[in-house]
Amino acid sequence: AAQEFAPGLVVRGITAPLQLADFKLIAFDMDSTLISIECIDEIADVVGKKAEVAAITEATMRGEIKDFKESLRRRVALLKGVPVSSLQEVYDQRLRLNPGAEQLVGACRKAGLKVLLVSGGFTFFANRVKDRLGIDFTRSNLLDEADGHLTGDVVQQSWGDICDGAEKRRTLLEVASLMGISPGECIAVGDGANDLPMMGEAGLSVAYHAKPKVREAAMVAINEGGLDRLLEILK
Repeated sequence: AAQEFAPGLVVRGITAPLQLADFKLIAFDMDSTLISIECIDEIADVVGKKAEVAAITEATMRGEIKDFKESLRRRVALLKGVPVSSLQEVYDQRLRLNPGAEQLVGACRKAGLKVLLVSGGFTFFANRVKDRLGIDFTRSNLLDEADGHLTGDVVQQSWGDICDGAEKRRTLLEVASLMGISPGECIAVGDGANDLPMMGEAGLSVAYHAKPKVREAAMVAINEGGLDRLLEILK
C-alpha cells in the first residue's frame, strides 16, 4: 500500500532503506520533469497554436491518446514554418530547470551514477540541458528544418524516428546493458504516460508532479516540492 512518507512524498513497495549508491544509472524524462515547460507547446505559441498543441500534449501525457508517435507527428506538423531562431528564444526566455534538478543530478553524479536523459521532446533543448547539468547520455527527437524554418517533420535517426515510451524503455535497457548493470540498478524519473514503460523496468520508479496514472504506478511520487526530494528517501 502507498503511504505518505512526508508531506507531498508518497512511497509504495519500498521496505528496506535505499541508498543512492545502490544504483548505477538514473534516467530522466525532460519536459515537465527536468524542466518546467513542454517545449513543443512553447514553440507552437510562436505561430499562435499553443492551445491546440497543448491540448494534444496533455491528452497524450494522461494516456488518453495511446499512440505517442502519431500524437507527436500531429503536433510537429503544426509547427511547420516556425523560424529555427524561435527555438533559441524558447530556450532563453521560457525554459527553466525544475527546482532541485541540479541538486539531484549533482548528488547522483557524486554517488557515481551515470545520468541519462530520454525525451519525447527535441535535441535542440535536450543537448543544452545535457551540457548545463553534465548529463552523460541523451536520446530525443530531431526537428527537420529547411531554409531556416521547421518543415513540420521529424528526422529519422540511427535508432528510429520518434522517441516514444517503447524507445525510452529500450534506451534505458540498452544503456544498462552497455554499462554491464541490471535494470534493477536503474532509477527512472518521469511525469507522463510515455514514461511508464521505462519506469516499469527500473529498480526504482519516480513520478514527479505527474499525471494521475503515473503517480499511481510509481514507487515514489513527488507531488510537492523539488526533484531533490528524492534524496529524502535515498540517503
